[in-house]
Amino acid sequence: MTRKSAEAQGRHTIRDVAAAAGVSASTVSRVLGGDYPVSADTRNRVMRAVAALDYVPDARAKAIAGTGTPTLAFVLDDITGPSFAQMAHGVEREATRLGHLCLVHSTGGDADQQLAFVETMRAQRAAAVILVGGAHGSAEYEARTARMAQALHAAGSRLVLCGRPPLAGEARATVIEYDNEGGAHALVAHLLGRGHRRVLFLGGAPENTTLQGRERGYVAAHRAFGLEPDPALRLPGDFTRDSGHRLMRRALADKLDFSAVFAATDMVAAGALTALHEAGLSVPGDVSLVGYDDVPVARDLFPALTTVHVPYEELGRLAVRTALSREPDAPDEHLLLGTHVVVRNSTAHPGS
Repeated sequence: MTRKSAEAQGRHTIRDVAAAAGVSASTVSRVLGGDYPVSADTRNRVMRAVAALDYVPDARAKAIAGTGTPTLAFVLDDITGPSFAQMAHGVEREATRLGHLCLVHSTGGDADQQLAFVETMRAQRAAAVILVGGAHGSAEYEARTARMAQALHAAGSRLVLCGRPPLAGEARATVIEYDNEGGAHALVAHLLGRGHRRVLFLGGAPENTTLQGRERGYVAAHRAFGLEPDPALRLPGDFTRDSGHRLMRRALADKLDFSAVFAATDMVAAGALTALHEAGLSVPGDVSLVGYDDVPVARDLFPALTTVHVPYEELGRLAVRTALSREPDAPDEHLLLGTHVVVRNSTAHPGS
């Protein structure tokens, strides 16, 4: 923006402050930056001019200059997702506690938009960039993410992968994840242990690494019971309530044979529960239902949902603490948090 256009919008520039104080623009910059000695008289004149003109320094310019409030970037696909919101809460609270500004950016799952934002954060010298949630499990995407990590490291920043698996090779990234596959294994084993043998899996996008981990747990639990899951009982969709509703209606319309449902997220389970009620089926009397994440709504469904608890807020807090406390040349860290099954009222023995 030119000086003329800034003034037209009532925004004064550093040159306006310099003219009012009778000093150079570089002197104003030194006074505001606090990183260069100036006389008390000069400082007072500059600060009086700043107050009189209501001048606000350009935050972007200060970031590029390496001054101002240090920034953390939190990047996610969908800001409306309850699990993402819990993680964002943890990131924001910990960043504030440590004196950092937290920027939240939602990409809608667009990998190119994610890359462009990370590059902007690198140029602005963000202290760390935290990528949240499942990744696209392709070699191309992983290679691009590895290049992001190296570029941030070279700029003195840090890429943190939160709730997603580590990158292959020597990528310079911190990984904070949870036992995704183990949680799914324990949850499906809970259903199989109650006598269910036909467990419908309402999943997400097949290329999503979070979905892949939960599907591995689903399959491994069956095999631990000497069973092979029926491929017809695995329906791909996404991680939303509407996807769960749509997939459950489809399963009922196709007359699939199942006595229990493993929904890939609690929101998918909420949609599936509505579809089951609409069809006149009771949970858990006719169909047992479980979810994953243990977001707050899981306790408020009727019946309350059996699910896997993921410590999302602690994941966010730990991502910030680990990134900011790390020495520049320290080895890359990979931390794994535990998950556990929370048994509520949505499961029972078949036919009970």
